[in-house]
Order: sequence, then C-alpha cells, then structure tokens
Amino acid sequence: MKPPHFLFLQGVCSPLFVRLAAHLRAAGASVHKVNFNAGDVAYWAGPASLFRGPLTALPDWLEQLIRRRHISDLVLFGDCRPVHALAMQRAAELGLRVHVLEEGYFRPHWFTLERDGVNERSRLPRDPKWYRETAPRLPPAAPPVSVAQTFRIRAVHDVAYHTAGMFNPLAFPRYRTHAMRPAPLEYAGFLRRALRVRRQAAATAAQVSDWLARRRHYFLLPLQLDHDSQIREHSPFSGMAEVVQDVMRSFALQAPADSGLLIKSHPLDYRWRSLRAVVDECRRELALGERVAFIESGDLQALVDQAAGVVTVNSTVGTMGLQAGRPVIALGKALYRMPGLCFDGPLAAFWREASPPDPALVSSFEQVVMHATQVNGGLYGRAAIELGLATVVDRLMNPISALERLLEGGA
Repeated sequence: MKPPHFLFLQGVCSPLFVRLAAHLRAAGASVHKVNFNAGDVAYWAGPASLFRGPLTALPDWLEQLIRRRHISDLVLFGDCRPVHALAMQRAAELGLRVHVLEEGYFRPHWFTLERDGVNERSRLPRDPKWYRETAPRLPPAAPPVSVAQTFRIRAVHDVAYHTAGMFNPLAFPRYRTHAMRPAPLEYAGFLRRALRVRRQAAATAAQVSDWLARRRHYFLLPLQLDHDSQIREHSPFSGMAEVVQDVMRSFALQAPADSGLLIKSHPLDYRWRSLRAVVDECRRELALGERVAFIESGDLQALVDQAAGVVTVNSTVGTMGLQAGRPVIALGKALYRMPGLCFDGPLAAFWREASPPDPALVSSFEQVVMHATQVNGGLYGRAAIELGLATVVDRLMNPISALERLLEGGA
C-alpha cells in the first residue's frame, strides 16, 4: 500500500496544522497545503500552493492539483467554510478521504476529528438503539488528560493570523473571509465586553446568588454566537435575538408560574449591542418581571447542575446538561437530539413535561462518541496540541476510521 499523500486546506489559527504535518511526515506520509490568504502562509512551513482565483474556479483548480500531486486525503478545519464546502464536494467525487477537525463535542479537554463532516453532517447515527448496542463492544475509556487552553493563547494566535492578513489586498486580492465581521471590529467588541464583564463581575455574582436563592426552579438558556456555523447552517434561526424572543414568549405562555428563566451570554460574544436589551424589551412586553434574568458571566457548570432544564439550539452545553442528568431540549439540528437524550416534543410542552435523560443512554452515547470522534487534546496551546497529535496521526494514517469500524459491527 502506498503511503498517503495529504492535502491540507485551512486550519484553525494556531500551530496545529504545521505540527501535525511534521508528525505525518515522520510517519512516512507526504503533506502539501493550499494557502488561501496571508494568514495561511504565516502559519505554514513546507510545500504549498497558493490559490488566488475566484471561488468559482476552486473546484477545477483543486482537481488539477489533486491529480498532479496524487493526493489521497484532504484535511481541513470546519466543514462550513465556503472554500471547504466546494473542496469537499469535489474531493468526494474523486474518491478522496476527507478528514474534518472541529471544536470538541465535549468540552474542555477534547476536539473533534471525523471523516466526511461534523455536527449535522456527521456520520454518527441518530438512533438510540445503535448506541445501546455499540457501547458494550468498546473498551473502557481512560480518563482524559486535562489541557490548559487560555483565552490569551487563542487571542495571540488570532491576532497574529489576522495581522498577516493586512497583506491580502496585494497577495490575495480575491480572497473573502468566511467571518461575518472584520477582525478589528471583533477585537474591539471583545475588549469592550471584557471591560464590561470585569466591571460588573461582583454585581453579577451577587445577582446570580440572590436570584438562585429565590428561584430554585429555573430553566437555563445558554446563548450561542450569531456567526457560529451551528446557528448559520444547522438551525432554523437567523440569530440569537430570534432565539431569545421565541423562548421567552413560549416561557411566558407555558411555563409554571413559579419557575424562572436564566439567560446567559456566550463568553465570546463580541456584539456591540448586548442581548440584554432584547431580553429587557421582551420582559416588559410579556410582563415577566423578575421571572427572567440575563447574565454575562458565571459558573456555567454550576448553573447547569441546578437547572430544572436546559434550552439550547445545538450548543455543547446540551451535552453538559445530559452529563448532569438535566432535561435538555435542542431547538436546532444537534448531534444529541434523539429520544432518550433530549426532550422529544415541542418547546411549549418542555416547560411542564420535561424529564431527565436516560442515564444508561447518556453513558452509551458519550462512550461511543468519545471513542469514534473525539481526541484528547487542544487546538491552541503547545502542550494541548502535542497531547492530541499521536491520536490524530494514527487516525489519519488508518484507511478505515474508528466510526466506520463501529458502523461495520467491529470495535
């Protein structure tokens, strides 16, 4: 069997791909890369081709490169970027293996590696029976090694990547980012929010403590990011303002009168106009008074552990709720949205009829997903990256994925 020849597309803003390429070469594989912008160039060392054409020209250009260099495998981060969606489609037509990396389905010590797609596009079945039958075939899972991935490390890499992007108008004039807003606007929003959260930290902690003391029966709505592909591609919502409005209206009409709704902002939400304004407007319109609270910070695990239920679109907070044995409803297309895990009914009924997930199914689901798709490690810090590389290399070099073996009845 010939050694595989990998073609890397865009990765996460970190040294992950350049370190992974070095390990693959040490294992006997060949590695080439396509750079789409100056940030890609800055975060790469090794053979590379530059794509400077219009997006419509990418599939044919890529096919020529694949044939010329005898590419067998495609590796990329995130399957919803426009360049990746086109590349994956053409790669599938040519019979290539496609490996997709993404943030972990379970946090914080994991990231995802799957063939052909992740999240809604994942090949993981949505059949509870399959998980119940498959889990007993697997060896006991070892406890994960904790990884330290500070926001500072992630921010440094992100700034470095986008600083290099200042050369894009000259070197890659046709490149268009998949991000919704320019990086400087994001950074200004992050800074503004960080200052606001720090300034309000003591008041927020007191608010949460007092609110929980008076609202022992509450539902938790953890917000996601408008620009996240989970919202843009895998949900029926236009953004989180629509989610807030729909959930609050349903809560006002259907939830028990003695229950509360706690809405928590996403820690990386850089919007200039906080969703607090949307919450306050809905609170007045629906006469909900102190039954609803909005917070920008807080111990998410503690809030999940005490909640009467978790309402989410498709956030990984849903898996936190399942692990904590809390009732969960997923309003979007979530990997864990299946009977026995999530509430199998409309939101209007969830407020009064929510029941905890089946603990045996939760255990089976977690064990199978961890075994088939998760890598213990991280995407940003040096130690976190190194921790996961051996597993990633082993899975990339194997012609059959762990999930494919499970689907064929093996272990």
